Amino acid sequence: MLRAVRSAGLPKGHLIWRSMASEAAPSASIDGPVTAAIKEKLTARFEPAVLQLRNDSSKHAHHQAMRGVSSQETHFAVTIVSDAFKGQNLVNRHKSVYEVLGEEFKAGLHALSITAKTTEEWSALEK
Repeated sequence: MLRAVRSAGLPKGHLIWRSMASEAAPSASIDGPVTAAIKEKLTARFEPAVLQLRNDSSKHAHHQAMRGVSSQETHFAVTIVSDAFKGQNLVNRHKSVYEVLGEEFKAGLHALSITAKTTEEWSALEK
């Protein structure tokens, strides 16, 4: 799993990507085109304080719908923390993430599990 964290020394919107070694698969250190696009688009649109992205595609490769699909980037889980979600309910938060990734869904992204929080909500969870 890859995690983006904002460093105090970087300007707003600039993130450091860190590998979560305990959860990362050996091949997770090399981003494919879908992973890179998701990170880039979500970062540009939401300027997240936290962005965690996990590729779960290998867990679903045996499913009927995935037979004959050669992509290794079809299923993801994302946790995104951004104040852009202030005032939005859960459905609208998810819609806004799906809208940003519309091209990826058209190109073969099959499933996306989303956790979308504001920084205030995230801070409350960490206590």
